[in-house]
Amino acid sequence: MMAVAEKAPKIIDVKAAEAPWYRRWLPLIGVGLIVLYCLVPFYWMVVSALRRPSDQFDNSIIPKRWSVDNFTDVFQPGTGFGRALLNSLIVAGTVTILTLVVGMVAAYTLARLDFKFKNLVLAIIITTSMFPGISLVIPLKKLFSDIEWINTYQAMIVPSLSFALPLAVWNLTAFFRQMPRELEQAAMVDGCTPAQAFRKVIIPLAAPGVFTTAIITFIAAWNEFLIAVSMVNRKDISTANVLIAGFTGTSGRDQPFGSQMAAGVVVTIPLVIAVLIFQRRIVAGLTAGGVK
Repeated sequence: MMAVAEKAPKIIDVKAAEAPWYRRWLPLIGVGLIVLYCLVPFYWMVVSALRRPSDQFDNSIIPKRWSVDNFTDVFQPGTGFGRALLNSLIVAGTVTILTLVVGMVAAYTLARLDFKFKNLVLAIIITTSMFPGISLVIPLKKLFSDIEWINTYQAMIVPSLSFALPLAVWNLTAFFRQMPRELEQAAMVDGCTPAQAFRKVIIPLAAPGVFTTAIITFIAAWNEFLIAVSMVNRKDISTANVLIAGFTGTSGRDQPFGSQMAAGVVVTIPLVIAVLIFQRRIVAGLTAGGVK
């Protein structure tokens, strides 16, 4: 009996054609240009701050002589910059804490409770963040003048809340929605009240989203300028950003460019350090719930 050998399928090893060089390199070049675009202004600010005051208008990429005179000038007692940094910390910290407290309660309510016009309420909340800040300055200044809030911390904190809360509520609502309801139900079966279940179970599990919201809110409040410069004209209440805009240095120079750059570096570095330290938590909070 003759064995009929089946014809084996022919295996063809097809080597994928290599993509043209520009398809491989263009994305990397694009990323490099974006990184360069973001870093060059900060690099120039640092370099300008480290020049000697006499070389403040030198345009060389690297200073001819390095100097910390501008940083020394910034922290002279007469500038009030240290007090301005404290004011910025008070305002940004208070805005962040109040935003998280109010935002978590509102977001949890919108995520868990079913009531009429819930989606409309959420849409109105996020719509309020679309109004340009400049359109609110005049009415707010009139209101704060009537209630004697001009040159106070609350004149900067309350308007900042109106801009920070919509984003916080929107982010946290999406985060709470992807958390299973069985978590609260299991906690209440074990004897917790709804409030205790929220405090002891939901908030710890929602830490990545809450932390991300806190960082974003703090950065936005720390960098806020329009409201602060409009509502405060006293040096001892001004935030660091406002003080930098009107900074004159201690030597009476008409254009203290180097001192302003040094002050900008001091204001920016804490935010950069915070983001670098907590970048994993920030990314975890931004991507939480993105994969089911």
